[in-house]
Amino acid sequence: MSNYMCRFVPYDCLFLVRVYSPFSQTSRMQTIVLSFSDKKELIRALAESAQETLPYFDLPQHLLQRSYQKGKWTVRQVLHHLTDAETVLYERIRRVICVPDQVIWAFDQEAWAVELNYHQFPMSINKNIFQAVRQAVIYLADEFYESKGEHCFVHNQTGRRTLKEEFDKIAWHHQGHLKQIRLALS
Repeated sequence: MSNYMCRFVPYDCLFLVRVYSPFSQTSRMQTIVLSFSDKKELIRALAESAQETLPYFDLPQHLLQRSYQKGKWTVRQVLHHLTDAETVLYERIRRVICVPDQVIWAFDQEAWAVELNYHQFPMSINKNIFQAVRQAVIYLADEFYESKGEHCFVHNQTGRRTLKEEFDKIAWHHQGHLKQIRLALS
């Protein structure tokens, strides 16, 4: 049995774990590598999460305004964030496929939510963007997950990463937000 306690912390769409030791007053952050056993498993997860997500964009306003926890994003905001994160991660993947070993910068998701006015941005626009970009991500995963999966890049906040890890992150990040949407709607 472990003497350490862990807590998952979402950080720029990456899962980190805060490790607490019962022998110390301090804690440390450790990256958790969440990966799929193969390309088919990843593609299946991407396709299934897209299929579940798309109908949420068509929810009535009163359901879009629900939140999974007081003070947290509404379903509407989570859906807009998922679309923005999908486009950012898609662009990162394309860059790493073409020019490995570059520095790639994080995006400020809170600033995007405010400055892009998630409260008023049309759901139909982001539904179409999400659907198109997810199809492109699946295509790129099918083409490059194995052949270029070891291409590396440096994320300005989390350090050295591989293309394979970035593809995996899209699926895990999305699943985390789907759990929030389900909770808000339950």
